[in-house]
Amino acid sequence: MSQPRLGRSPLRPPSTPPPPPGDSRPGRFVGWLGGFGCAAAGYAVFQSLVGVLPDAISGDTARYAIAAVSGIGTGVAAWLAAALIRARADADDSTRRPALPGPQAAPAPGPFPRLAAATYATLTAELATVDAPGSGRLTGWAHALDEPTLPVRPTPTGTAYGLHIVLELGVHDGRLRASELVETLWRLRLADGGWAARSQGSTARPEVTALVLGALARAGADPGRLAEEAAQCAARFTEEREPSGLGRTHVVTTMLRGLLRAAPDSPDLARLRAELVDRTVTDPLREHRRCWGPALRAPVTRPSAVHTAQAVVALDRAARVLGEDNNTRAAREDGIRWLLACPAPAHEDCADLRNTQEEVRRPHPVDSWRQEVLSVRHFTAAWMMRALLTPAAWEIASEEGREDAWHALVAGAVGAVWRQQDDGIWNWDGYDLGRPLWMTYQGLSALRAHAVWMYQPGG
Repeated sequence: MSQPRLGRSPLRPPSTPPPPPGDSRPGRFVGWLGGFGCAAAGYAVFQSLVGVLPDAISGDTARYAIAAVSGIGTGVAAWLAAALIRARADADDSTRRPALPGPQAAPAPGPFPRLAAATYATLTAELATVDAPGSGRLTGWAHALDEPTLPVRPTPTGTAYGLHIVLELGVHDGRLRASELVETLWRLRLADGGWAARSQGSTARPEVTALVLGALARAGADPGRLAEEAAQCAARFTEEREPSGLGRTHVVTTMLRGLLRAAPDSPDLARLRAELVDRTVTDPLREHRRCWGPALRAPVTRPSAVHTAQAVVALDRAARVLGEDNNTRAAREDGIRWLLACPAPAHEDCADLRNTQEEVRRPHPVDSWRQEVLSVRHFTAAWMMRALLTPAAWEIASEEGREDAWHALVAGAVGAVWRQQDDGIWNWDGYDLGRPLWMTYQGLSALRAHAVWMYQPGG
């Protein structure tokens, strides 16, 4: 970024050249002359009167007094005339220069920088480094910051969300190194490819793999290696091999977001988006708008604010990469209108902002008589903020006279997100592992997105 040149007058914009030497504008010349000419004019009148006044006026004293008074009067009149011309010249010159802004008091700093600093301090203090047999040196975090078992061993989910937080904060002091977190995630990769949560055993799962790939892509990992992993993950994500995941809105949207980051040229993106668009539900209680529930396939569940918000965010990002046809756009915009049609009179604690959870059940990879159960918690207010801060949400609200509804919902969501953290760490109260890293990432990134959206230069 270029720096201003030294010596340039701060009172004149760079595009206005200074007046050339010898500038002879009348106002400046007369103004300068007036500074010296008033006394000269008065003296000249004095000398003239002394020479022409008749000798009949008795005494030299009287003649000199009359001449002095006349000279002084003439000098004052000349000074006033010069001042008037000088003022007019200054007024004309000021119209050629833009008005300078008046001094403004610096606004008080907001709370977000302090919150981000507290988040960084806690992540630094809780960073775990262990030498794991078969994996090597691991640096990162477990699923939550209140793990009961020590020593803490980094996991794919915790380290991926921790990497997202580090990238969100944009820290530069070297205590948290993104390169070490990237290496850890690669070392946690399963032997057959992909990643799984620690409760899922040794079989790669699409939602965890997509999460890790998205974090690696954001950190600048090798695109070729990412594309290879993304292709393997998408190949497994079919109705024959992954019916449970393909039938859940949460899993499909997570896959879509991850592949958009890791493999934006993947042919599977269109297939995943079609799964969302073709399996909406219609809500007669909200203008018969299309929306989403937890399940994409039978049994169909009731509409859900968090799943509709997740679908809107995923479709918005897909539209930027793939474009969209009329039906896809209509589904996405219907989801936004469904969110804006929340019937609650106030949104401090309305149902559309309450946290929820669901279970994703799969056959156990070893024992078919057992089931693998993944409990998924949803930070609803953070997802609502993400959906409402998409450009299309504001455009729809402004074009259809729903600005008040938009502002009320955003304000309610911001308040709900803010209340669920202490010193930059978000809490899922009343449960084990109540300080999950994924919740801190979602809360922090939502508040940062809101701060960027609301920023106004000079405001």
